[in-house]
Amino acid sequence: MLSRNEASWDRIARVVIGLALIAFSLFSLQGVSSIIGTLVGLILLVTGAVGFCPIYKILGVCTDCSDRAS
Repeated sequence: MLSRNEASWDRIARVVIGLALIAFSLFSLQGVSSIIGTLVGLILLVTGAVGFCPIYKILGVCTDCSDRAS
């Protein structure tokens, strides 16, 4: 199972920015830029909903410090 590496504020920000980017991409952009914007928005939305970011894992970043050992 994937361990959570995003704090609540990080997850909320990702969901809000992801939804805004998807809406902007679908209604204001055209062509390839619309597709790329929508995909990036979906990635932000999914990582925010799940609470795990693979890039954070690779870089060793954890904004959810509650599960770190002392």
